[in-house]
Amino acid sequence: MKIQPIILAAGKGTRMQSNTPKVLFEIANTPMLGHLLNAITSLQTETPLLVVGYGAQQVTARYPQPIAVQQEQQLGTGHAVAICKRHIQPESTVLVLYGDVPLISAQRLEQVIQAAQTGLGLLTTHLPNPSGYGRIVRNAQGAVTAIVEQKDATAEQLAIGEVNTGILAAKGEQLMRWVSQLSNQNAQGEYYLTDVIAMAVKEGVAINTVSANPNEVAGANNRVQLAQLERLFQMRQAEQLMLQGVSLADPARLDIRGNLQVGQNVSIDVNAVFEGDVTLGDNVCIEPNCVIKNTRIGNNSHIRAFSHIEGASIGEQVTVGPYARLREGTQLGNNSKIGNFVETKKARIGKGSKVNHLSYIGDTTMGEGVNIGAGTITCNYDGKNKHQTIIGDGVFVGSNTALVAPVELGDNCMVGAGSTITKNVPEKDLAIARGKQRNVPNWKRLTSSS
Repeated sequence: MKIQPIILAAGKGTRMQSNTPKVLFEIANTPMLGHLLNAITSLQTETPLLVVGYGAQQVTARYPQPIAVQQEQQLGTGHAVAICKRHIQPESTVLVLYGDVPLISAQRLEQVIQAAQTGLGLLTTHLPNPSGYGRIVRNAQGAVTAIVEQKDATAEQLAIGEVNTGILAAKGEQLMRWVSQLSNQNAQGEYYLTDVIAMAVKEGVAINTVSANPNEVAGANNRVQLAQLERLFQMRQAEQLMLQGVSLADPARLDIRGNLQVGQNVSIDVNAVFEGDVTLGDNVCIEPNCVIKNTRIGNNSHIRAFSHIEGASIGEQVTVGPYARLREGTQLGNNSKIGNFVETKKARIGKGSKVNHLSYIGDTTMGEGVNIGAGTITCNYDGKNKHQTIIGDGVFVGSNTALVAPVELGDNCMVGAGSTITKNVPEKDLAIARGKQRNVPNWKRLTSSS
């Protein structure tokens, strides 16, 4: 069975008050259109047809894979489908979708496709307040006979709570024949795709409906609705995590903007943000207000509050933070510790090593069992190039030390507090590099003349 998706994405989205095409507005860092394309990936469809109009170049630049069909004039949904005719294979099942309806699941779309195998598959939903939607009209036997748009509905029809979502599936030959017969003699002066329902009924084609939860088919016409979709999406993510055994302090205060994989007995406190690809091992604890992006965190590790982590690999039984910043290329060995107000970048920190507070460690390879005192910095940039700092096993670096790269500290050496180290330190040596202290006796302090 060949499935040909048509995605309607030509609208400007005037109420968004932006030059960005509506379908490119993001939910969880992914455009609405991207969510829909992700949903149909598992359906093994033919290359989608993407009907574009306003901002077509922006849309196709972001998503060049679908076949773009330009709708020069927005004359209605029926017109948008009709202009795809030359791309449609008569024997295929055509699935009509909307680029600003991003939360529909692949499973629900599969049900609509299956419904189309014995007629026309139509996705509907029930709303307590159906204002603005096309009503599903049924006969006494419960069969669908038509869809009536809001502006064309009678008072009796306006009371119907079952509404059209716009999503349907039908055989290519039938759908193209029906849309070619559409008329714009209606209150909007547009070619309604919904009018094909009455045509199908007239030909004796069964209208097989599939019911969806209203949240699945919600769209966004303004930024208020966009924010509502964001929260719906995030709550869905939170529910999936909790069903996997994750403890969430507050499911409403969680943001997943990518792909989060979790082990057993994971705990996540409020206001955590996960971006890109993040993996949390067993028994990982994430404290409040952490931002974690493209990172792997090993079993039994603890990320304390207000830590920002990006592009890092964190071993097992590691403690990070609070208020730590781990940048791209940071690798933390098992049982290591990064304390408060520590920043790292391209740093490999060995098993059991500690950088407890107020330090910057960049372009560094650090061995096992190292202790870095407060205020230590690796001076890795000379104004033009970056240089490496190599720290062996068992090294102790005193507080307020500057390690001027390139420099190497041998195994088990020590560096006295307040030193500026510019030369290599052999293993087991003590390095002290300070100005000589001078005490002036009986110093008379200057006093104010006022």
